[in-house]
Amino acid sequence: MASIDTLDTLLVSELRDLYDAEQRLTKAIPKLVEKVSNADLSNALNRHLNETRQHVARLEEAFAALDEEAETETCAGMKGLLSEGDDVVGDCEEGSVRDAAIIGAAQRVEHYEIAAYGTAIAHARQLGREPVVRVLEATLAEEKAANRTLTEVAENIVNPEARAGTGEVRPRA
Repeated sequence: MASIDTLDTLLVSELRDLYDAEQRLTKAIPKLVEKVSNADLSNALNRHLNETRQHVARLEEAFAALDEEAETETCAGMKGLLSEGDDVVGDCEEGSVRDAAIIGAAQRVEHYEIAAYGTAIAHARQLGREPVVRVLEATLAEEKAANRTLTEVAENIVNPEARAGTGEVRPRA
């Protein structure tokens, strides 16, 4: 896209950025799952991987509704988040501390996506593009749910195990 000079072209640019981000995630999530120790976290990430594949398809629906080609624009934000996550996770030894790092990296990604989808929805709504709003809202709801699930796994399982340092939960002193 050469120039962003209207809200319409901005929306298309945002969708292309999201399209790239979601495609990157379909490649990144399986790599994280391989490094996970906790079954609940592995299951949560695998469920979200399946949803992420659906997010790609929904973005294709949004492009079709706008009569635009489903093309990507490099999502520098997602590239950075994934690189940072890889660095932190790579520095951790196997176990609950690494699982906690994976959750942190995944939640940073979720928060980025929540912000990006929220912005795109606001622009689509302003433009009266209700079919686009509907597909993006479905994805936004799943991103928020994935974030809640990660929080629950972190707070109830992984972080207490990481705090204990042995994989066993110790009561607070």
